Amino acid sequence: MALHDPASSSGSGHLYADVTQSWSEVGGGVGTYLRHKRRHILDRTPHRHLIIVPGARDTLRVEANGRAITATIASPKVPGSPHYRLLLRNRAVGALLERHRPDLIECQDAYNLPWAAIAHRKRHPSTALVAAYCTDFPTVYVDRPFSKFLGSAIGGAASRLSYRYCGALYRRFDAVYAMSEHGGAAKLRALGLPHVDVVPLGVELGQFSPAKRDPRLRAKLGLDDAQPLLIFAGRLDGEKRPDVVVDAFRRLPASLGAALLLLGDGPYREDFVGRESERLFAPGYCSNRDDLARWLASADLYVSAMADETFGISIVEAQASGLPVVGVAAGAMVDRVPDGLGRVGEVGCAGAMSANILNVLAGDMAAMGERARAHALQFSWDESMARLFGRVYRGAMLGAARRSVWRGVRHEVAASA
Repeated sequence: MALHDPASSSGSGHLYADVTQSWSEVGGGVGTYLRHKRRHILDRTPHRHLIIVPGARDTLRVEANGRAITATIASPKVPGSPHYRLLLRNRAVGALLERHRPDLIECQDAYNLPWAAIAHRKRHPSTALVAAYCTDFPTVYVDRPFSKFLGSAIGGAASRLSYRYCGALYRRFDAVYAMSEHGGAAKLRALGLPHVDVVPLGVELGQFSPAKRDPRLRAKLGLDDAQPLLIFAGRLDGEKRPDVVVDAFRRLPASLGAALLLLGDGPYREDFVGRESERLFAPGYCSNRDDLARWLASADLYVSAMADETFGISIVEAQASGLPVVGVAAGAMVDRVPDGLGRVGEVGCAGAMSANILNVLAGDMAAMGERARAHALQFSWDESMARLFGRVYRGAMLGAARRSVWRGVRHEVAASA
C-alpha cells in the first residue's frame, strides 16, 4: 500500500504542536528555537503552529489568521530560576491537545509532559510524536547534584536509572533527535535507540558579526584596545557554572588588565554585582539581540564552564561574532570548539580554564576568530528547519501513518473473525 507523505508542503496545512517546560519570555535556547520554528512555519509553509508552555496564568492567543496559537498554562516558578516555570498540569495539556488535534507533537523535555502527548496519541494513533533531547537531565539534574550531596556512588546509580528511563520513554516516540553528537545523540544511541537524528540549532548569521564591534562599549567599561575583554552570555546559575569562569578570571595576572563581562541573570548574579573595581561586570540580562551582538563583537574571548550543553547556541553566536572560545571538554562543547578555534579543558577546574585563557590570548587571536566565524556559518536556521521538517518530521509522520493503517487493518481482521 502506498502511503501519502503527510509532511509534504503541498495541499492543506498540518498543525504542528510544541509542548515544553523549557520556556522563558526572555530568551533561552528552547525559546529561541520555538520562535524561529514559528517564523519558518508562517513564512515558508502552509502549516499551523501550536505552542503549549507554562505561564503566569491560563491564556490562549490566536494570531496570523488562526495559524499561530500560543497557550500558556498557569504554573509556579522554578525555585531559584526567575524566568522559568514548572508545568505539571498534564490534564490541562491533554485538554488543549484534544481541542486542537495536532498532526504532530514535539516535546523538548523528558519529564511529565511527554506522557500527556503519549496519552493523546493513544486516543489518536495517527498523531506523530517527536522528542527533542534539549537537556541532558540525567547528568545535569541527577548525577551532579546527587553526587555532590550524597556521594558519587549514589549519583552514578541514580543517573543510570534516569538514562534507562530516557530509553524507555523515547522508544514510544516516532522520531528522536539531539542537537549535537556529543551533546546527546551518542548517549541516546548507547541506550539502544536505533535512529537518533542530529538537528543543530541555527544562528542569525546576519545579526552576529565581527562588523558589529563598537569601541564605545569597551570605553564604557574603562578598557582600551590592549586590555582583553572576556565575555559570557547566559543564565547565572549552578548549571551554567559562571562561578568557575569568575574563579578562572581572578587567577589571571593583574598585569594583563583583563576584564570579564557576564551578561545574564540568575541566582549567582548577586555574587558578582558591585565588583567593577575588579573589572568584573554583571549588568544583568541583555534583552536586545542587537545589543548582545554588539557586546559579543566588542569582546575578545568567549568563556564558558557549562559542561552539559546539548547544542551551545551562545557559543556559536560568539563564534559568528569572530570570537575564539575557552570552555570545557564535555557535552556539545566538544563539537562546537574543535582544534584551532580555542581550547577546552577539565570540567569544573578554574586553574585549567585560566591557563587555557592565557594560552589563547597569547596565540593568533585574529586567525582563530576568522576560523571561528567560518565554523559558525554552517549553523543557519534555514538548514536547521530543512533538517527538522524534511527529515525528522517527515519520517515521524510517515511512521505514524503506517501505524494508523496497520491499526485499522487489525481492527478489520478482528471484526471479521
